[in-house]
Amino acid sequence: MKYSSNEPRKDYTYRSMRDERRYGLYWYSGLWRVLRPVLIGLTAVIVVGGLLFSAWGKVRENWIDPPGDPQTVDFSVVSGQSLNRVAHNLEAHGLVRSATVFKYYCDFAGLGQKLQPGDYKLAGSMTMSQIADRLTTGDGNPLVRNITMIPGWTVEDFAARLSDDGVIADPAAFLEKCRTGTAFSDYYYIADVLAQKNAGLRKYVLEGYLAADTYEIYTTASDEDILRKLLSQTERAFPADDQSRAEELGCTMDQILTLASLIEKEAKTADMAKVSAVFHNRLVKGMRLESDVTIHYITGVPRMDLSSGDLQVDSPYNTYQYAGLPPGPICSPSRDAIRAALYPDETFIAEGYLYFCAKDPASGELFFSKTLEEHEQAVAIYAPLWRKWDEERGL
Repeated sequence: MKYSSNEPRKDYTYRSMRDERRYGLYWYSGLWRVLRPVLIGLTAVIVVGGLLFSAWGKVRENWIDPPGDPQTVDFSVVSGQSLNRVAHNLEAHGLVRSATVFKYYCDFAGLGQKLQPGDYKLAGSMTMSQIADRLTTGDGNPLVRNITMIPGWTVEDFAARLSDDGVIADPAAFLEKCRTGTAFSDYYYIADVLAQKNAGLRKYVLEGYLAADTYEIYTTASDEDILRKLLSQTERAFPADDQSRAEELGCTMDQILTLASLIEKEAKTADMAKVSAVFHNRLVKGMRLESDVTIHYITGVPRMDLSSGDLQVDSPYNTYQYAGLPPGPICSPSRDAIRAALYPDETFIAEGYLYFCAKDPASGELFFSKTLEEHEQAVAIYAPLWRKWDEERGL
C-alpha cells in the first residue's frame, strides 16, 4: 500500500513495533492472556456440571426416585425383622428401586433401629423418606404392643391397666385365670403352689409370679398368652442362685416371693434389707409379722392409720391375727425386694431389730426399733402425720 502524499511517512523500528504491540494496536493480547484461563475454567465447570447433573439424573432414575405406581400395596413389618430384610421386601414389592439405597438412607438418617412392626398401606409413588417416616412412626395397624407389670402391682392392678389400655376385653375372666392358676400347672413353680395345702386360701394363685417387667405381645394375644408371657420370665427373676440361697435359709421359692412382696410394699429400696431383717427376726421368734400392707391387700384401702376394724378383719392374710407368712404373695415383687428377702441386713439381724414404722408418709422413711417400748414411742410421734395423710386422701 502506498501512502498518500498528504500523510507523513512513518518509519518502523524494532522498538516502535514493540511499543505499538504493547500499548497500541495489540493491547488486547494482554487481556486475552488473563481471560483465556478463566474462560477455559468456566467451560470445564459447565462441562463437568453437565456431566454430574446427567449422572445424578441417572442415579435418581435408577435407584432413588419412586417407582411411580400410585396403587397402594399391603406391606407388613414383623417384630424382630432387620432393616436389611425390610429393605429387600420393599424392593420386592416394587415400593423402592434399591434395597441397598433405602438401607443406607435409613442408616444415615438414624432410622435404622426405629422400624415399628405393623401392617401398612404403601404406594410406589411414595418417596424413600415418606416410606421411612411411615415405617418408623408406626402409623399402620400394629402387630405387637408393649405391656408393663410394675413392681408392687397386684394382679388386679395389672388387669385394670390392661383393660383400660384395651388389651383385654374381660377383666373378670382374666382374674379368674389368675385366681385358679390351673391352666398354668405346666410351670413347676405354679404346680408347687397348687400342691400346697393352703392353696385354696390364696386370693390368686398367680399373685407374685407375674414377673415385673415390660413385655412385647401380639395385639391378638389371648389372656392365657399374656399370662404365659409373664410367667415364662419368673425363672429369670428368681434364678438358680436364688433357689440355692432360699434352701440355705430353709425357705421355698414361694415363701421368699411372699416375704419379698411384703418388703416391696413396706419399704423403699434403701430400707428393704432392714425391713427384711425385722421380718426374719420376728419369724424366728414366732411373732406375728403385723404388717399393715397385708391389711391393705385384704381391704383394698391403703390407710396409714389402721382402725381396730382393719386389725380384726378375718382373713388368713391378716398378719395381725395369724402368725407366720400370709398364704401367698400380695403383689409382684421387684428384683431388689427378692434380694432383700434372701439377704436381710446382717447388722439388724445380729442386733435383734423387731419393729419399724413410717415417719412422714411423704418421705417414705422408716423408723426402726429393737424393743416394743421404743416402737410405741415412735408411733406416738408419727401417728398424727399418718392421720393427716389419710384425711388428705379421704381414707
